[in-house]
This record gives sequence, structure tokens and C-alpha cells, in this order.
Amino acid sequence: MTKANSRQSEYPVDPLFLERWSPRAFTGEAMPADDLLTILDAAHWAPSASKFQPWRFIYAHNGSEQWQTLFDLLMDGNKRWVDKASVLLFVVSRTYNVSREGEKKPSATHSFDAGAAWFSMAMQSQLLGYHAHGMGGIYRDKALEALDIPNGYQVEAAVAIGKIADKDTLPDDLREREVPSGRLPLADVAFEGKFTGKID
Repeated sequence: MTKANSRQSEYPVDPLFLERWSPRAFTGEAMPADDLLTILDAAHWAPSASKFQPWRFIYAHNGSEQWQTLFDLLMDGNKRWVDKASVLLFVVSRTYNVSREGEKKPSATHSFDAGAAWFSMAMQSQLLGYHAHGMGGIYRDKALEALDIPNGYQVEAAVAIGKIADKDTLPDDLREREVPSGRLPLADVAFEGKFTGKID
């Protein structure tokens, strides 16, 4: 078992997986362009079914002219803290594949692959001294229009990336939640042979 970041695994996983978490308190400092491009480069090397690579990333540095457009697509709960992130980006995935003959066919794995890219992004952020916080609290329909996303693409999530700040910089209610969270027991999510877990 591994102990790190106030967490404890059941088996000897690498501490890197326990050290990754999603804080809300960020310093607001600017991120060098090369750091962001390194993070995005790592993300685009994620595993991909048949190498279709359906993920797309739309990003803005805090203080840039594009920042407000992306920021306005967040729900109010996220706007309370994202303003101090260095970078805000949206993960988009292509919902179809194109065959060698040029035929478009629905993709069953586009969200799965985009999730792999997000995790690669989160881990590379961690390795560079940043933290990445993924968010589902976004206005997806508005994002399609505001970000000029073409038909056949789906908005998956938003991600805030920045250097971690002291939790005292957050409002009281968020400060109380600013701790690395635990996980369900492994036996509740991994089953040998067939699904034997609880149905919520």
C-alpha cells in the first residue's frame, strides 16, 4: 500500500497517482506558453482506438482576449474559483470516425479516448508543478456556438490549470472542501468475471 497526500492506496501504486488531485485554490500566476504546449502535447499522445485521436482542445491563458469567452461558459459554482487559474480549456471530442474510403461512422469510444487525453493532461500538469481540475459544470450547448465547434463534435468538459495556492484564498465553504478526496474501496469498482457490485 502507498501513502501520499493524506491518501492511502490498498496496493503499492506509484505515489504520483495519489498526489494528483483537483484543487480550486490557484495563485493566478501566468503560465509560460511552452509549459501549456508541453501539457497539451502529452495529452495528444494518449491511447486512441484505431488511432483516430478524436480529442480537441480549445484553450485560453488568463488575461488573454479569449479568456472571457471560455470563462462565460462555466456555471456559477465554478466561476467562483476559476478566475485564479492560469489556463482554462475545453475538451471536445469528434463523435464519428472516418474510414479509409472517407465514410463517416459513429464512434463508440470518442468520450473514452478524450478521457484518456484528459488524464494524460492532468498527469503532465502534475509533473510540471501544476494542478489540473476538470469540470462538468459548463454550458455545453452555448459552448458549441461560442467556440465555433462544428457539427459532429461534443463538448466533454472544461479544465482549469494553475499553480496551487493556500486554501485560505478561497471562500469559506470552498475552503472546507479543499482536501484531496478518497475513493471507493477497490472491491466496489472491480469485479472478476461479471458485474457483482451494488446498483445505486
